Amino acid sequence: MKTFRRTFTATALALAKPKTAKIGTPAKYLGRVSNNLSSGIVGLANVGKSTFFQAITKSTIGNPANYPFATIDPEEARIVVPSPKLDHLTSLYGSAKQVPVSLTIWDIAGLTRGASSGEGLGNKFLSDIRAVDGIYQVCRGFRDDEITHIEGSVDPVRDLTVVLDELLLKDLEFVEGAIERCKKRVKGGNKNSPDRKLAEEELATLEKTETWLSEGKRVASKKDWTPEEIDILNIHTFLTAKPTVYLLNVNEGDYAAQTNEFSGEVQTWIDENSPGDRLMLFSAAFETQYNELAETPALQQEYRDMYSGVDSVLPAIVASMREVLHLISFYTCGPMEARQWTIREAITTAPQAAGVIHTDLEKTFISATVTKWADLVKETAPLNEAKLKNAGKIVKAGKGYIVEDGDVMLVKAGSGKAR
Repeated sequence: MKTFRRTFTATALALAKPKTAKIGTPAKYLGRVSNNLSSGIVGLANVGKSTFFQAITKSTIGNPANYPFATIDPEEARIVVPSPKLDHLTSLYGSAKQVPVSLTIWDIAGLTRGASSGEGLGNKFLSDIRAVDGIYQVCRGFRDDEITHIEGSVDPVRDLTVVLDELLLKDLEFVEGAIERCKKRVKGGNKNSPDRKLAEEELATLEKTETWLSEGKRVASKKDWTPEEIDILNIHTFLTAKPTVYLLNVNEGDYAAQTNEFSGEVQTWIDENSPGDRLMLFSAAFETQYNELAETPALQQEYRDMYSGVDSVLPAIVASMREVLHLISFYTCGPMEARQWTIREAITTAPQAAGVIHTDLEKTFISATVTKWADLVKETAPLNEAKLKNAGKIVKAGKGYIVEDGDVMLVKAGSGKAR
């Protein structure tokens, strides 16, 4: 820690009387309370999931093949999250190196009709998806007689419906069991005990969830869950509670034109069945070739020119998953390094953010100084921190401050620790 302290001492002394940052109100999200969230690639068998996995991870560890269940065990990879902000901050602070964040992605075995009752690799698929936090749902939007479709024809709306039905059926089975267990707790508890009251509240939420699922609706589609209900739902791992980015796998020409014969009806289906979630067009074929030509920039550019100069959509796909998972970044910057850290949006206090850096910093947190991204984006290297301070752009943050995306923080903690 002494090294970091020397790095930031000059800045700390210059900020003797900083203004105080505003305190926000923490939000509530469905899902785990964690800064290390993961995503899973799901969909019907043999629709291009593993090809997408290889493209987005720039790897060959997946197992794409022209038959169902090419992926048996889920493949895992961590990908670097592109960050123009980190690039800019590295330049501003004259950092010797930069350390970006990553996103964990799983390529999960393909789903088939009847998965909820154990058909195909259904039980394994549903178990694997329960372990991830967000979903990339891939559906096929291109025609090719040489590539087998497990349902016999190309119909992405049908495929989306099959997947949704299987997830709903499994969630209904799960919630029914949870309700029965909860009823036993209510019946066996002391009428006036706190545990009895908590069990009754959980039972009411689970019964409300069962009604919602019975209407063919995803848990995540209900936007008016109360904070108390969200806390209860997060005890359970409902498959339909996971935020989803829908990926329509199209051919290279459709990707370049950003249009597809199925895209309109797919968007309508999403609006009706998964409101608020987003649809993105991508081409596994384009991304695969684009990656293969990466070591030969001239050939890669020639390939791009064949399709009107379009670029890879993968950085946008990664950013979209971070958005639906409510993940944002703050930064610690100095001459030694500029480092990006991942936290949950509108929910992470300054001490909690400090704890992402090191648990000791959260335990001994005193305060932090914060510079907002909006005040840094137009600055040029080398950064004049004294000018920012005099303009009131560097503020002091206490324990109740909710960290925002792009914040550059200097954490001050007990025992002389700073970072």
